[in-house]
Amino acid sequence: MGYRLPRPDGPVKPDPGRGSVGILRPVQSLWHRIVETLAPARLGRSFRWLLAAAIVNNAGDGVALAAGPLLVASQTHDPLLVSMALLSEYLPVLLFGVIGGAAADRFDRRSMVVVVNLGRAAVLALLVATIASGTVNIALVLAALFVLGTAETFADSASSTLIPSLVAREDLGVANARMLGAFLLTNQLLTPPIGAFLFAIGMALPFATNAAGFALGALLISRVVISTQRELRERTSLRADMVEGVRWLLAHPPMRTLALTILTFNITFGAAWSVLVLSAGERLHMNAVGFGLLTTAIAAGGIVGIASYGRLERRFALGDIMRVGLVIETATHLILALTTSAALALATFVVFGAHAFVWGTTSTVVRQRAVPDELMGRVGGVYRVAIVGGLVVGTPLGGLLAKTFGITAPFWFAFGGSAMLVAILWRQFDNITHAS
Repeated sequence: MGYRLPRPDGPVKPDPGRGSVGILRPVQSLWHRIVETLAPARLGRSFRWLLAAAIVNNAGDGVALAAGPLLVASQTHDPLLVSMALLSEYLPVLLFGVIGGAAADRFDRRSMVVVVNLGRAAVLALLVATIASGTVNIALVLAALFVLGTAETFADSASSTLIPSLVAREDLGVANARMLGAFLLTNQLLTPPIGAFLFAIGMALPFATNAAGFALGALLISRVVISTQRELRERTSLRADMVEGVRWLLAHPPMRTLALTILTFNITFGAAWSVLVLSAGERLHMNAVGFGLLTTAIAAGGIVGIASYGRLERRFALGDIMRVGLVIETATHLILALTTSAALALATFVVFGAHAFVWGTTSTVVRQRAVPDELMGRVGGVYRVAIVGGLVVGTPLGGLLAKTFGITAPFWFAFGGSAMLVAILWRQFDNITHAS
């Protein structure tokens, strides 16, 4: 089908305008354009495998993102136990962030991601078995969540170090933006509703889907080829490796300043966002659906920011991108402290979402360019601890401020703290970006 009948005077030739070949050609052309847009050929085949793995893993995680809290709620209504589920997300990073980074610097990073992904698939398979058999309980669920959070810490420590080994230095911005885009579209936007739907059909289905995603992700990661080999070094203790990473960061003023910036801005962010759901109801008069729209607005802004990152990086200095971003974050806190307009809040969250993903990409690029490859895992681990540590400090602080001074107090605190930090750090961003 799709070929002419043989002629006596010549061989059979495909007809480009008819049949399956003619139909497939525009489809293939469209697919090529899509792939080229998502992962330009200059980034290399191995980056495409890495991106494909990120899409699959984040899709599975997004399914579980909605189903996890539903599973916890199906086992207990105790507020303390429910809160322990959220703690299982933060605690592993605080406990194992630097350790995971040290492991990424000691072992083969690709193999480490493969092994951890297979381990996560196995843990989820056991959880699925207990759900299907009716033997699941809250203790088992919390233990599984903690193990999965710990595994994710080690997987992220290794996978985040792969990009600088796969793409050219000048393409780090585009590559990191594509990875963040995969997270945003799959983990945050598309698959959580699917996870809730699957949970309604059968409690075990979303976790089985997540397990399959990790298994497939391990297969895709195994196709990645690292073009540069790390130099062999004398094997030291894990503790010595961790100390070396922290010492390097403390002795490197620009990267140390960037880490402190991330820590402090996450404190102010955590304080404000800890009471956002209450503020949305009391001041913006938004119901549950309206509050969900705030999250969607952030994601929509994130898509815009990620899609435009390459053009921003070509037109503006990285230091200026970071300055403008933190001004946007500061203004966001001020607007949320003042406004009672749901429409203005939604517009603000779109702009904030664009800033959050652009700033996150920029700070990652700066760090990847400045940190030596042999220290990439450990220094990255310190940054992850700074991010989560800031949220752990800021979240209860915001709740205490709201309880003592009113629902807008955390936003005023976040605005004042952010404004002061921007003023202090304004001149430092040139040093931070030039260090790369």
